[in-house]
Amino acid sequence: MARALVSAIAEELGSIITSELRLTVSVKEEVQKLESKFRTIQAVLNDAEKRQLKDEAVKLWLDKLKDVSYEMDDVLDEWNTAMIKADIEKQGKEEEEEEKAETSTAKKRKHRDIAHKIKELNEKFDEINKERETYGFELTRGIEEVERPKTTSFVDVSEILGRDKVRNDLVSILLGKGSVEERSPHVISLVGMGGIGKTTLAQLAYNDHDVKSHFQKRMWVCVSEPFDQCRIAKEILKSIEGQSPDMTSLQSLIGRISDQIMGKKFFLVLDDVWNENPTLWEPFRLALRYGTQGSRIVVTTRKNIVAEIIGSVDMINLEVLSNEDCWLMFSKLAFFDKNPEEHKQLKDLGRKIAMKCKGLPLATKTLGSLMRFKRSREQWKNVLASNLWELEDMGRSLFAPLLLSYYDLSSPLKRCLSYCVVFPKDYVFFIDELLFMWMAHGYIESKANMEIEIMAREYFENLAIRSFFQDFVKDANGKMIGCKMHDIVHDFVQLMTKNECFTINSDKDLGIDYKNARHLHLEILEEVQFPVSIYNAKKLRTLILFNPIDYDLFKIFQHLRCLRALTLNCGKSKELPDEVENFIHLRYLNLLSYDADRLPEALCNLCNLQILKITFGGDRCKKLPQGMGKLINLRHLILDKPYYMKPLKCPRGIGRLTSLRKLLYFIVSGKNDIEGCKLRELKNLNHLQGTLIVKGLGNVANVREAENAQLKKKIHLHHLRLYFDGECEVNRRMKNDVLVLNALESPPNLEWLEITNYQGTTMSSNWTMSFNKLKTLSLTSCTKLECLPPLGKLPLLTSLTIKFFSGLKKVGVEFLGIESKNKKDDILFPNLKTLLFVNLGEWVEWIGIGEMKAAEEHQHGTIMPCLQVLRISDCPKLKSLPDFLCTTPLKDLEIDRSPILSQSCQRGIGEGWLKISHIPNIRIDCECV
Repeated sequence: MARALVSAIAEELGSIITSELRLTVSVKEEVQKLESKFRTIQAVLNDAEKRQLKDEAVKLWLDKLKDVSYEMDDVLDEWNTAMIKADIEKQGKEEEEEEKAETSTAKKRKHRDIAHKIKELNEKFDEINKERETYGFELTRGIEEVERPKTTSFVDVSEILGRDKVRNDLVSILLGKGSVEERSPHVISLVGMGGIGKTTLAQLAYNDHDVKSHFQKRMWVCVSEPFDQCRIAKEILKSIEGQSPDMTSLQSLIGRISDQIMGKKFFLVLDDVWNENPTLWEPFRLALRYGTQGSRIVVTTRKNIVAEIIGSVDMINLEVLSNEDCWLMFSKLAFFDKNPEEHKQLKDLGRKIAMKCKGLPLATKTLGSLMRFKRSREQWKNVLASNLWELEDMGRSLFAPLLLSYYDLSSPLKRCLSYCVVFPKDYVFFIDELLFMWMAHGYIESKANMEIEIMAREYFENLAIRSFFQDFVKDANGKMIGCKMHDIVHDFVQLMTKNECFTINSDKDLGIDYKNARHLHLEILEEVQFPVSIYNAKKLRTLILFNPIDYDLFKIFQHLRCLRALTLNCGKSKELPDEVENFIHLRYLNLLSYDADRLPEALCNLCNLQILKITFGGDRCKKLPQGMGKLINLRHLILDKPYYMKPLKCPRGIGRLTSLRKLLYFIVSGKNDIEGCKLRELKNLNHLQGTLIVKGLGNVANVREAENAQLKKKIHLHHLRLYFDGECEVNRRMKNDVLVLNALESPPNLEWLEITNYQGTTMSSNWTMSFNKLKTLSLTSCTKLECLPPLGKLPLLTSLTIKFFSGLKKVGVEFLGIESKNKKDDILFPNLKTLLFVNLGEWVEWIGIGEMKAAEEHQHGTIMPCLQVLRISDCPKLKSLPDFLCTTPLKDLEIDRSPILSQSCQRGIGEGWLKISHIPNIRIDCECV
């Protein structure tokens, strides 16, 4: 951790020396001295970090080094912030000459202050450097780099747990096979040392198919320390009800648990129980008696006495893995992507390394993951001979394999891993949030032509492949969005970051001294008084404050001025104060449940801010601050409002935020809104990624504005929604919307497009033919459109939705894209799989038989050869289906409230039936509404 910090500051000092900043000779000399000292110390830090575990004096020396390094980081950031603000002022409005003079004087004073601080830090560093010489540290040479992960494949260790018999026995007890009930609920305890696989075994049983169907209610609670009765009761109810209860008294919570499980067969897992006080368990024991016969509780604990106190009927003591199971787990991980020759060359050393794990699953998993990246016999011999195995006290025999993996990491990866303990045990990381926080603290090294977000994701994958994370949560596309950290890994990393990271999840005052704390996660019940000792944590760089407890925002904002990352649960009564501008170092700001009338203008003075995320708890706040254009380093603007609330208005000047990657909503202002932004402000936002929703396109009066938006330069946009709502008159809109849509040149890599409320009568073929990569298209509420655009030529289109049209009467050959120059081998809608028509009130005809013959004269090609699903709903005037449907591979046809087919067709006879008789699944409700 210290090495990573020192490395980052050495680089920053070097860049200041070589930059074009106008430094005085004396200041430049001070900076050069500091950089040289940082480089000198950097070379011995690998050895120092290893020795700190056994030598308390070395640890104290490292702590002093980190303190000075953090101070230096703050001073350098202060300097850079002053430079950024000066640039922003140049871009802003001209001030009066007198004000300029005052500003210039203030700047000089600021630079003098910073220069003085650098000199003071140089003197502190001299003392630390002299102490270094007394320890005789070994030198480390070379520049570290984070290697890109060689694969993103993750081995599922549950497949190789090696406990099939124990797992089967546990499932059998849970299902009540071959047992006579003595008491209810029946308690089973899984007992064993940390890392032995208790939680993994409980998870396998919890997710077993037969177990899931056997119980009416299933609950999982991570207990850990301290044994907080209210928190545990809330977690039980959250598992049952899907949300955290609003009550806070233990008596009310326990009563509600009793009500929820009354007469039901439940399965409760209490994971990682430590507390030996039976009085704390008693209220839960009484409440859980109300479950019906056959209910089960599984407890995982490291202590036999806990299992006895809870009243276990069955106690399963987990032993270490057999040598063979241990080898199977190790080899599956270590040889995952190695060829047979490498397996042959390294197998003998692998068996010896696996033996060192002494049958402990976590150790085996960690070491196996480490060896996956080492390919030479020399590297494997070094691991086998490592003296880190000699650590025995304070549970370090368990940590030995983790230490090997930890010291195998580059400095940036060590910092990223160490930061994770700011979150409590059993916490589900939202990976993007974690990556944003890493970015905020400067842990991600930038590379030319490489997005920092992509680098951060690679850092995460690098750590994940090395088994530092587990229990991955994935989205529908298979992308990892969440995960957890094993308790033992959490304990280990906590040891490595002692006195820096604190996680408090309790209703008790733990009496912690926060004087040297750098990162704090605080979650306290509502009725508990806020610990004012937090205000002494003036060195905090991260504050995560959950629960709307009674705390004084003003005091937090006055005292904690070193923050880089801040998460606040604001609640209804909390408005962000103007003192937010004190956080000049802030890069990440996450406001939860924000429901104040406004966001302060002072927020716009945070010129270092990279991520601003606001989740709104109500609809009181209507617009963003007017000075948003000053946040020139902002990369992600995430404003999360419920779908039924209006998005916030964009202020004028937002087009200056040229670093933006994420901007979900862009609202075009009306003609009378002089503070709002115009469409042209999109011009320079060429780094936008993912999804963009543009609203208010009906307000665009000048077509030049649409051209200036330069959508064609947004090469990273894949999803686009265009809403043609606005204030213009309907008659004017009919002409203007056509011109605006034509002028909006499509992003070249667009895959998903929705157009809503378009009021033009036509849609240009030139615009639609540019969608070479479009896969999904939805046209909604285009009420004046008289004919559909020629979409049949779109090569990759797989899903098409047409809904809420009131002017469309006919879907003809122009929709297919049939022209006189079409050839027989042309394929129209070549990849379309899903086609939906919904609520087309005036639609009468879809390529009648006569038109089909006319089309044949033009030698049309194959039509919709991949069509799987066709749904027609609320089209009361449609007479018939087109002939070409009989040649499609349709599998699912649904016709709802559309009398397309006659009664004879529904009975399976007549001409209409011939077009659809080949379709396996047909659902027809011809009742006309």
